[in-house]
Amino acid sequence: MNSYDFNGRVAIVTGGGQGIGLTVAERMLASGGKVSVWDRDQKLVDALAARFPATQLQVLNVDIGDLASVEAATARVVAQFGRIDILVNNAAIVGPNANTWEYPPQAFMDVVHIGLVGTFFVSRTVIPHMIAQNYGRIVNLSSVAGKEGNPGAPAYSSTKAGVLALTKSMGKELATYNIAVNAVTPAVAKTTMAMSQAPDFLKMILAKIPRGRMLELSEAAAMICWLATEENSFTTGAVFDLSGGRATY
Repeated sequence: MNSYDFNGRVAIVTGGGQGIGLTVAERMLASGGKVSVWDRDQKLVDALAARFPATQLQVLNVDIGDLASVEAATARVVAQFGRIDILVNNAAIVGPNANTWEYPPQAFMDVVHIGLVGTFFVSRTVIPHMIAQNYGRIVNLSSVAGKEGNPGAPAYSSTKAGVLALTKSMGKELATYNIAVNAVTPAVAKTTMAMSQAPDFLKMILAKIPRGRMLELSEAAAMICWLATEENSFTTGAVFDLSGGRATY
């Protein structure tokens, strides 16, 4: 396993109570970083808080779809750690599986609000702190669904396509600062969120992966953590593939 230098760095990981977000947070903590994990599931953040000292880990119950909640949480990160160097926008929901003309309107709005509007809320609130210190690394979690679209998942596909466009906009806006903004596009991984989808849907998207298996959480964390390091000093506004060969661009 490669080692990353996060000594002296402070990261926010949204949706960090489980899955890819948790694996990223654990790797950053093991690499000397200080991490604020945001999740709206209180049981998950409580379980994580018991494993690490408060001097290194902060856990907050945050709804990223609520701007006031995001602003309050950001203030608490700065109050405890004094700075914000890294933001991993990981939080999202997948919603039900249904064709577009049958998709529940409220479910569509919920998926987009958390995954896209929430990513905007967090980025909008955190970026000024990075600009003030002329340093930052932002990694947005999109999906191969955002590149190609998955049938039966119009809300999630639309959300993740929007995250890619937001990444490119922010990358250009922040290019004159020492702030890199990039996205990753994972294929399906064995997370609670992914496994909540219909079995036939999971079988269909797994069949699209030339590697013939799901993405490992550690594989996702390895790429995300490198993008969050100081060493990633030139690339910005880019999309890094984690689709096991599925994506064609």
